[in-house]
Amino acid sequence: MKILLTNDDGIYAPGLAAMERQLQHLGEVTVAAPLTEQSGVGHSITYLKPLMAREVFDDAGRRRGWAVEGSPADCVKLAICALLPDRPDLVVSGINSGMNAGINVLYSGTVAAAIEGAFFGTTSVAVSLEFHEAARYDVAAELAVGVIEQMLSQEKAKHHLYNMNIPMMALDNPAEVKVVPMATSPWGEDFRKKIDPRGRPYYWANGLQPDPPSHEETDLSALRAGKITLTPLNFDMTHRSKLAEMREWNLTNVECQM
Repeated sequence: MKILLTNDDGIYAPGLAAMERQLQHLGEVTVAAPLTEQSGVGHSITYLKPLMAREVFDDAGRRRGWAVEGSPADCVKLAICALLPDRPDLVVSGINSGMNAGINVLYSGTVAAAIEGAFFGTTSVAVSLEFHEAARYDVAAELAVGVIEQMLSQEKAKHHLYNMNIPMMALDNPAEVKVVPMATSPWGEDFRKKIDPRGRPYYWANGLQPDPPSHEETDLSALRAGKITLTPLNFDMTHRSKLAEMREWNLTNVECQM
């Protein structure tokens, strides 16, 4: 199996290295990741300037992979279209430092990289770990690959897009995996106003996590209960149930009167 591994924390991130080691049990791993951290960039791409990429090596001379001066989506697009001799069978993005659950999925560079892989019809998985200063990426990577291996054994799991989140509580116990929908409750937006040394105001975004809805289990509620969450995603944003209603609006042709 040929595996493309990327992230949004950068090619030197510990979560990426841990995931690479574990994915080698499943197949041949190629890394193409941002040269610098790209957290929160969503699905941005580079097209107004050249996209630079170079191979990087560690102190022992071992090849780390391709460092791309662009976004996570750039990394996947460039790797599949130009850097890799063959298309990968699996795209994995992570392990991200900090969970990408609920509405945060829409802002995540980690998830965007997996979405880019899914654009090419490749089975793609975004993996995130709850932020902690002493995060055990090695344990999280072993758990994540264990879930991915089970997924790949299911024929109907192939060629789809998935988002996996791992809470810290799941690292200390046998971890239950819950297949749940993404919570869509809006995060509370809070901006802290500060003043710089020249008297100019600036702002720090400080989003407040919403309480999980009580009427159904979602990724947020399952994560708070210490469970690994797995959510199938779809990048088709069409509100299909609205199409039939809108077609009954009998919209007429419009003309410019200028």
